[in-house]
Order: sequence, then structure tokens, then C-alpha cells
Amino acid sequence: MEILAEEGADTMEHRTVDVAIVGGGPGGLSAALVLGRSCRSVVLVDSGHPRNEVTYESHGFLTRDGIKPFELRAIAHEQMQKYENVTMINDLVQSVEKDQNRFKTTTTSGVVISSRKLIFATGLKEHLPTIPGLKETYGKSIFSCPYCDGWEHRDQPLAIIGNQKDLIHSIRLIYNWSRDLVVMTHGPAALTEKEKKEVMNRDVRIIETEIKEISSDEGLLKEVAFVDGETIQRKAAFLVNTGAEQATFLPEKLGVPLTKNGSFETKEHGKTKIAGLYIIGDAAKRFTGLIGAASEGYETGVHMNREFVEEDWMRDA
Repeated sequence: MEILAEEGADTMEHRTVDVAIVGGGPGGLSAALVLGRSCRSVVLVDSGHPRNEVTYESHGFLTRDGIKPFELRAIAHEQMQKYENVTMINDLVQSVEKDQNRFKTTTTSGVVISSRKLIFATGLKEHLPTIPGLKETYGKSIFSCPYCDGWEHRDQPLAIIGNQKDLIHSIRLIYNWSRDLVVMTHGPAALTEKEKKEVMNRDVRIIETEIKEISSDEGLLKEVAFVDGETIQRKAAFLVNTGAEQATFLPEKLGVPLTKNGSFETKEHGKTKIAGLYIIGDAAKRFTGLIGAASEGYETGVHMNREFVEEDWMRDA
């Protein structure tokens, strides 16, 4: 495997391959691995800044539970070294076009990749609420996913921060990990009177007062202060809405529509309405988790190679 750091490159480089992959998380890396092992030429472009880089540990990945995010990627890169037909570029994709039966992917440093097929495994990016102190704690003691971080904070004093239409479902979910729970909606709660009674009957307090600030020590949550002067001490919290949106909207420019929930519209195996274009992981499902994204990458890689096999068989007739 060739790894190129393209930042600051002076000349434009052209590469012609079977597959270009945008995004080097578990989905993109898994697709690159299975395609590399299928004797396909692959170029994977990744910025090196994954969504989970703010976290100390990653969880739920079989045999790698508790691994640091960058360690998981480092192991993947090391294991890919033996596949000389796979190239990784540390760069950002600036534009993507489709011309007849090929895709043209151009990076910010001027690398141009011509590929028969294209995979987007770019995931989502956060747009956190503007609450003072939230950024300093996010990923360290305030989280978005209880399946990723709930176990480590089970039975501790927890908070739910935020508000959204299906808030009651978030409350029921976090209540599974701790009964010592306070819901902080930072404004009028999106709960019916029946739902409020349901919550309070379980000794879960709902605070609708605006949050003034979040206090922490080296990212570890200490207390939440409200504009009316009240303070609540908590050990950790879960954010119900991180404002996550697509990390890139380039597939939309190729003709792939967004669904109502902000995901790219896909079919089985990550296929889209654009022939040869695939989208996998959180970009297509909103939430897959590390192992789910890796599974999708493998599935898409296998299906894509089957397409190559049929196309090449017919071409060589």
C-alpha cells in the first residue's frame, strides 16, 4: 500500500484506477481492503480527521473494544501495507464529476483520480449547540451515543441535554443505563403532558430553564449552571441532538437526493441512482457504529467486485 501526503504538492498528479474511495473511516477502509484483496486498483482519499477524534476510546467493535480511534486506523493502515494496488492519499476531495462511464475526483492539492466506480464513506460532522463549555466536554464526558459510552457511566448521575421531537425516546433510552437522571431541555420541552408525567413518575426531573454554562475540569463534567442561578452536578451527559449533517454534499451535485432525515438516498449494498456511485456508513444511515460501517464497507466491496467480474467477463468475450 502506498500512502501519500499530498498537502503542498506543486504539480497535478493523475491516477487511473478501478475504484476511488472518499473517506478513511472503518467503512472506507473495509471497502478498500476487500477490493484490494480482489486485485482491484484503489485510491482512498481521507482528511485524517474522523468524527470520533474527540473521544478517548471507541467501543462496540468486536476484538477492539475500548481502542483509541487513531489506534484502530493505524492498525488498519499497517495491515493494508501488503496491498500494493491500494493507495491512500491524505487530502480533501474538492470536486467530483461523472463523464460517460468514469468518475473524475479532484483533490484540493490537485490530484485527479479517474475511476470506474466511486464510494463515499464520508460520514457526518457535528454542529454543536452554542452552550458555553459544551465544546470542551464533548467526547470526554458529554456524548451522543449511549451504545458507545453508556456502559462506562452506568448508574452514575447523568443528564440528557437538548430537545427534539422524539425526546421521550431518548429519555427512555438513557434511563436504561442510569435511573439517576436529569433532563435539561434548554427551553420548553418537546414533551406532551402525558409524557412529562411518565418521566416524573420515574423520579426523573425535567429542567426547561435555559442553560447558562457547563463547567468541567480537563473535559470532565462537573456541573451545569442555569440562567436562574441553579446549578446541578452531574458526572456525564448525553446530547440528544448534535446538529450532525453530511460531512460533504458532493454526492448531491452528482444527482443523489437527500432523504427527509438528511441521509443520502441509497439502495441495497450502498448503491445510488447514479450508476457506479455508492454511499455507505453514516452518510447513508445516520448511525451505523464502527462495526456497522465496517460491515457495510465489506458488503459493498464484495458486491462491487462482482459487478467488475461480470463487466470484465463480457468485455473480454
